[in-house]
Amino acid sequence: MRMTYKSLVTAGVLAATMAVSSVASAADTIKVGILHSLSGTMAISETTLKDVMLMLIEEQNKKGGVLGKKLEAVVVDPASNWPLFAEKARELISVNKVDVVFGCWTSVSRKSVLPVFEELNSVLFYPVQYEGEESQKNVFYTGAAPNQQAIPAVDYLINEGVKRWVLAGTDYVYPRTTNKILEAYLKAKGVAATDIMINYTPFGHSDWQTIVSDIKKFGSAGKKTAVVSTINGDANVPFYKELGNQGIKAQDIPVVAFSVGEEELAGLDTKPLVGHLAAWNYFMSDKSPENAAFIKQWKAFTKNPKRVSNDPMEAHYIGFNMWIKAVEAAGTTKADAVIDSLVGVSVPNLTGGYSAMMPNHHITKPVLIGEIQADGQFETVYATKGLVPGDAWSDFLPGSKDLISDWRKPMSCGNFNTKTGKCGGS
Repeated sequence: MRMTYKSLVTAGVLAATMAVSSVASAADTIKVGILHSLSGTMAISETTLKDVMLMLIEEQNKKGGVLGKKLEAVVVDPASNWPLFAEKARELISVNKVDVVFGCWTSVSRKSVLPVFEELNSVLFYPVQYEGEESQKNVFYTGAAPNQQAIPAVDYLINEGVKRWVLAGTDYVYPRTTNKILEAYLKAKGVAATDIMINYTPFGHSDWQTIVSDIKKFGSAGKKTAVVSTINGDANVPFYKELGNQGIKAQDIPVVAFSVGEEELAGLDTKPLVGHLAAWNYFMSDKSPENAAFIKQWKAFTKNPKRVSNDPMEAHYIGFNMWIKAVEAAGTTKADAVIDSLVGVSVPNLTGGYSAMMPNHHITKPVLIGEIQADGQFETVYATKGLVPGDAWSDFLPGSKDLISDWRKPMSCGNFNTKTGKCGGS
């Protein structure tokens, strides 16, 4: 049957209207990517970060969203598979059309996605302590740099009389680079090479009997010994269990951990671990009104009064609120405008202060050292008087000490060499 001219025109108008409606519908929300492992060895640490992002997005939507639009979470699971992080990041940006991504835990996962964010010019908020030696235009580092965690932890132990050092880590870039910095720092403090023991194990390592026995032997030389732990993921569970099995107590050989917080301790019998330490920038036990409100909101959201909070969750809390503020200031979610607006943004943290985003894309944070308690919480035994600015480049490595980072124009450089006056790239 022939269609009349009038019916053809009507059909065309309807098709065009449907197409416009579809585009408008797609543009009705601002999409937020969540790139955290929900399976595999890192799920023990990362799943809770997905959950807190969903909470923050829900809360922001109750306030009316951003720029008059609701936020929509897009969750993917890179499954503790480091190359898959890059694939999932590309999917989030190119296919799902997210405007920002909150994600990654390990440095190897972060480094996997860096080329994707640079190529596609999107924004990543990275919420976990890391080794430094990096400042990329598209990344905002809301976790601790070494000068905001590792160095203060070692200084604390030196003041406690520690003379021998076990640097124990998972075998990837964060522990190796952090321990390289710490080894140089300790030697600069006069520690002999024979008083430093370094050990690496693979992700998911479970047989700790021999290694813990070696640590025990190393600590029996008549000098106070401590373990500085950059062990990541579910390998921490058998590691701490073996410490207990071999009777290593905090008063004998204290362990200070950089990747063990309340979430990891939730799966352990913490009674044998009482007195061991962790260095972070936030503890759930903090008594600030801001933290009390956050914990109340978290437990209500999860419908679980036993759920704990931890440091990387606070980093996402800070980063998300910084992004909201920068988007509102820029009047857009476009990457370049938001990146420029983020520098200088200051928002409340959960310890009663304000954290600011610096030109090197790192933030200011308090440094806290806490002792593990029998209930799986931490009692703060040391805190800096003020906030410490994150240093992207270590002062203790020959190739880094002359580098600075400043992403403001006209410098716009992640590794500017102050001696040569040249930028080495991103």
